This record gives sequence, structure tokens and C-alpha cells, in this order.
Amino acid sequence: MTRYGAGTLAWIWFACATPIPAQPQISPQDVASAQKGMSWDQGHSAAWHLDQQRKLSAALAALKPQRSGTIDAYVLVAGLDGDPVFGRESNETAKVLARRYDAAGRTVLLASGTSNAPDGSPPNLAASLAAIAERMDRTEDVLVLYATAHGAPGIGIVYKDGDKGYGLIAPQRLAGLLDELGIKRRLIIVSACYSGQFVDALAGPDSVVLTAADNDRTSFGCEPSNDWTFFGDALINRSLRTPAKLEAAAADAYRSISEWEFAGGLTSSKPRIFVGERAKAWMSALEARIPATATPRVGKPAVESERAAASAQE
Repeated sequence: MTRYGAGTLAWIWFACATPIPAQPQISPQDVASAQKGMSWDQGHSAAWHLDQQRKLSAALAALKPQRSGTIDAYVLVAGLDGDPVFGRESNETAKVLARRYDAAGRTVLLASGTSNAPDGSPPNLAASLAAIAERMDRTEDVLVLYATAHGAPGIGIVYKDGDKGYGLIAPQRLAGLLDELGIKRRLIIVSACYSGQFVDALAGPDSVVLTAADNDRTSFGCEPSNDWTFFGDALINRSLRTPAKLEAAAADAYRSISEWEFAGGLTSSKPRIFVGERAKAWMSALEARIPATATPRVGKPAVESERAAASAQE
């Protein structure tokens, strides 16, 4: 169990490879900060800030316009924590989703703690969503958002860049940004502990939401040395590399996760999925263009890393 504290963050508890801990004490200030998308930066150099501005500007300027008459997917992948597992997962996820949803040139990657992508901070996430909203036809096109990070109950997902950047994004904050920008058609995938809390906030007739865990459950596999979390490995690295439709792919991934957790004596994370009634139509049209062939898996399986870590502790 690891705890990080910074300003209004108070104590945020992360649990990825342990049984469910006692619920941490979350202050009203933490909740309020998360709902506003709080971000705090300290100690980054002036050169770092300039480099970030250039990277983000270049990534957003490169976004292609939408194609009239075609349901285009705009993919945004955000690794919000600097632990290397999230950088690896987000980097490969961007490739998988861009290929699956015909989104080459319409994909933005944000990854904290890496040198080749803009930081996965709350401000960069908001700016990227705004740029995508400008490019897309909001009556026709679809946002595909994948966020991977640590999570906290009652708060949402947590941004952390070493000891220099901290932030919080509550489900209400993300939902508010999407509503403000008029992005109604959205496929949201959240890989984090306690991520089920995003389902209720984002559910709607034009929304699809998948999460790595229920509101009160941890997910597994986020050790820094891993290539994937359990959820990312099962859903992205395995199921979504195939031509299977999303609901079938998610069911297959969730079965794999359940088997891995049972074999490891872990408390079930209970991943969630919500599919809105109107979303079924645009998902069908979007997924009609999925490539017919699968791509090979990348990296070490998450479950093998989990077993190796457990053996080392014995």
C-alpha cells in the first residue's frame, strides 16, 4: 500500500495488488478538488514547461478533420500516472485503438513521466478534449477515451508525475467537460481502482462506459515494472486486438480477469460495462470497419508479472 500527500490531496490510498483495504478517510476538500479537476505543479523547469507546450500543440495541430458522412472515431489515450506501467499501457493502447477504430491521424496520446508524449495532466486532458471537439462533427463522430492511472474511492482517478505534479479528476468533472464541449457520442474506458464510479456519472443513451473495477473494488496489476494492468492486458492487449465486437470482447476480457483473480486468491474487481440504447447504432456502424485480422500481443502478460511478484514476497 502506498500513500501520497500533497496540499489538498491529503492522503490518497492506492491498492492494486492487495485485498481490499479499509476505506480511506476522504475529506470534503478532496472531493471538491476532484470535482473541479484540481491540478498542482511544483519544481518543473522552465524548459520542461516549454517542451510540454510544444508537444501538446504539435499533437493537437496534427489532428485530422472529420469526414462528412463517415462516423469517425477520435481517440484520446491518457496515462495519468508516472509509474512506468501506465506509460507502457497507454502507448500500446493508442496503437490498438487507432487501428481498431480507423483513427490514424485522429489519435492523441498523453502519458505522464515519458519523454515522447505530452504529460497526462488534467489540464492537458481538458485541452485535448476541447481540440477534439473542434475537429469532430459532434452530431456524427465518436470520442474514444481510455484513461489509465491509480484511483481513489469517492474521488475518481489521480494524476501524478513523480513528486512534481499532482491532480484529481472526479467522474463529475469528466462528465462536465464532455457535456460542456457537446461530446455526446462517447466510448469511455477507465482502467483504475474504484473506476466503477465513472459509470453512473457518464451513463446516457449515447454513451458506452467500461471500467476495470466496481465503485468499491480495487483492480490489479499496476506494479511499476509491469507492461500491463490486468484490465489493460485482458481488454486491450488481447480482446480488442481481434475483430470481436465490443460487448463480446469485453465479456471475454472480464472472464480472463476473473480467472486470474480467482487463481491468485484476489478479491474480484468486478469490472463494469454500460451500453446506452442509442449508442448501439453508432457502435455498430463504427465497428463495421474493424480490421478482419488480429494483431499479436505485446509485452509480458500481467498475470505472469503478478505471480512473479507474489513469489518474490514469499
